[in-house]
Amino acid sequence: MTTNWRPQTQMGRELAEAPEVVATQLAGNKDAIAKLADDLRANPPKFVVTCGRGSSDHATLYAKYLIESQLGIPVVSAAPSIVSIYNRSIASKDALFIAVSQSGKSPDLVKNAEAARDAGARTVALVNVVGSPLAETVDHVIPLMAGPETSVAATKSYIATLSAIAQIVGAWTQDDAFNKGLGNLPQSLRAALEKDWLGALETIAKSNGLYVIGRGPAFAIAQEAALKFKETSSLHAEAFSAAEVKHGPMALVTPTFPMLVFSQQDASRDSVEDFLAEMRAKTDNLFAAEAGYADVKGHLPVVEDIHPLLAPITMIQTFYTLAESVALARGCNPDAPPHLSKVTETH
Repeated sequence: MTTNWRPQTQMGRELAEAPEVVATQLAGNKDAIAKLADDLRANPPKFVVTCGRGSSDHATLYAKYLIESQLGIPVVSAAPSIVSIYNRSIASKDALFIAVSQSGKSPDLVKNAEAARDAGARTVALVNVVGSPLAETVDHVIPLMAGPETSVAATKSYIATLSAIAQIVGAWTQDDAFNKGLGNLPQSLRAALEKDWLGALETIAKSNGLYVIGRGPAFAIAQEAALKFKETSSLHAEAFSAAEVKHGPMALVTPTFPMLVFSQQDASRDSVEDFLAEMRAKTDNLFAAEAGYADVKGHLPVVEDIHPLLAPITMIQTFYTLAESVALARGCNPDAPPHLSKVTETH
């Protein structure tokens, strides 16, 4: 189904640039990522530490699921304040430390990268500004190549981060099927922009809040989607794993309570389908982004001819088109949310 969505804001225009950004990345970062991957295969890290805030932190959760599921190496998320506020070094010898930042300016991320490097970790920065303090601190710089992003809401830079993470994992594992999917990712992202999710617009725009659900790699984009609803639409949204939401959060679910669910076709699919069947009996406002089930109420079409581990990247691309539309329907300006600025420098 072809969407009626067309960019109406700077956010919309920037998210529409994502396919070309990823195509540029695939060509421009090939050598840098190959060098990093050669090093990682020759000297595998004992564990991986990620560091980022906001959308960047959500992207590192995607890295956790990819690295742990494909390589069996544990991935932990650093609490930046341990180094920057509490002045405590973390034992990270023989680790791979990955810092993610659009600007590369946040002092706490720079301090954490310095501490990890000094403790004997290999350090990598995924940054959009290659001349930034963070980039100058680490051993390996992987440019996001997203170009200028002036809307406060990160869209193409988030997709660029997911893509860069996937490229690192693909080069590291040398998985032919995964890397073939990566090569087709720009085309898949273009297809994602043509998927129509506007059937969810009215219900979500009129709601007082909702849950956003995912499992595995899709949980990372559920977190990002919930943040975007808060940021661009002043709409309270909470992200949960499909494995966790059935505990305390279920107390809020009513027959009109909205849910947005992301489901990729990997080993998590059966459990998410069980969750969807249960939720359809509890709420009439369930929206599910998944392959198949086109005739089911609330179905949101997705790019189906894609590697399951890359599917969340295309789903968040389509989601952003919905997020822009929800913001406008609620009378919000997604380019300039209240109380927010493009660069947040935390200490």
